[in-house]
Amino acid sequence: MEQVAWASLGLLAAGMFGSFFYLASKIDALQASLIARIDARMDASDESHSGRIDSLSGRIDSLSGRIDSLSDRIDALGARLDSRIDSLSGLLQAHIERHAG
Repeated sequence: MEQVAWASLGLLAAGMFGSFFYLASKIDALQASLIARIDARMDASDESHSGRIDSLSGRIDSLSGRIDSLSDRIDALGARLDSRIDSLSGLLQAHIERHAG
């Protein structure tokens, strides 16, 4: 009877050992499948982001041109303001001299 128990225990242990290798191979297969799915999603995401970045780059270039245009307009307005301040300064100086003298 003892031999039957040991034989059953041996068969059970062998079955568990075989199940361990079967489980390991299933885990490896799932890992490979998951890695493939993640890679596919990352590639699709990269292409999507690349298109969006190119679109934004074009918009930035357009805005850069508009900013340059505004900068030129601000410089022109600054020059006009400088000339008006100079002319008003002359008028103010003349007014002060008229009342001081």
